[in-house]
Amino acid sequence: MNLNSKTIQQILGYEKHVIDSKTSYFRPKNGKTQSFAEEISSSLSQDRKSLHPKFFYDKKGSQLFEKICSLPEYYLARTEIKILKKLGKDLKNHLESNVRLVELGSGSSKKTRLILDVLSSIQDRVEYFPIDISDIIKKSSKELHQLYSNLQITGIIDTYENALEFISHYDDKQNLIAFLGSSFGNFEQDEGIQFLHKVNSVMKKNDLFLIGLDLVKEKSILEKAYDDSQGITAQFNLNVLERINGELDANFDLKNFSHLALYNDKKQRIEMYLHSTKKQTVQITKTNLSLQLEKGELIHTENSHKYTIPQIQDMLEKTGFKIKQIWQDDKNHYAMVLCHL
Repeated sequence: MNLNSKTIQQILGYEKHVIDSKTSYFRPKNGKTQSFAEEISSSLSQDRKSLHPKFFYDKKGSQLFEKICSLPEYYLARTEIKILKKLGKDLKNHLESNVRLVELGSGSSKKTRLILDVLSSIQDRVEYFPIDISDIIKKSSKELHQLYSNLQITGIIDTYENALEFISHYDDKQNLIAFLGSSFGNFEQDEGIQFLHKVNSVMKKNDLFLIGLDLVKEKSILEKAYDDSQGITAQFNLNVLERINGELDANFDLKNFSHLALYNDKKQRIEMYLHSTKKQTVQITKTNLSLQLEKGELIHTENSHKYTIPQIQDMLEKTGFKIKQIWQDDKNHYAMVLCHL
């Protein structure tokens, strides 16, 4: 079923914005998501204070994350890239000659390019649908167009769940839905299962789902990956406070906080926190919030769950997926899994 622009706007509630002949994006007509200020106010008002990891990625945060990906301790990015470089031929065997890439999170263009290379080898015109809650899609499309003259980019600026629902009504073309970077590990267990159910429910019979998952390994390797010797990850974690200062007129003093990353063996996850090094009061003017912090109090900023292969198989099968293939690196640090219905 192909939907015209009028149907998209009237039934699904999206507006189409055209940047040029090769780039457009859809945005919900009526913004239904909480604002940055509302989410920050809510999460910092709880007894166990937290900040959602999606707020790491302002301009400076994204630049810091690019630095993290090149650090010697941060094996995740280079290992996933290594696997993506190897799986091209195998992946091609599972794809139809007319397939689009749908990426959850606009992601690293380096990883995206490795999949686009595969698609370019089997079709003259390549479609790429990046999904992100931020406007980064408009900026990242320029670089890709310089590399692929046959690329058509249609961004969707919305939550993953809403955007997947949109794509399920878009047309009958085969979708390769990619969720890279071990981002799935940020979900709590119940949230992750719900998310996988959602992905499964919107997929057509011929669609495929490619997901990257970090594996359980030595505690020392994991903790060094999230607390590097150069302190770049610490800057990345602390930058979220700087973002709140700039956007919400707050007065966080970054010198009064330290970065903390610990591996929780029982829950198989890295836990990241901002540690208050003194008793302090922070004013967040645009939320009318006066934040009281005790010395030693923690603000939780991220979980990154790790999995075993049997756990991955069980999780995917329980949510309705069938596994076509699993790729791992030589050290068995990371896995890429291709699924279908």
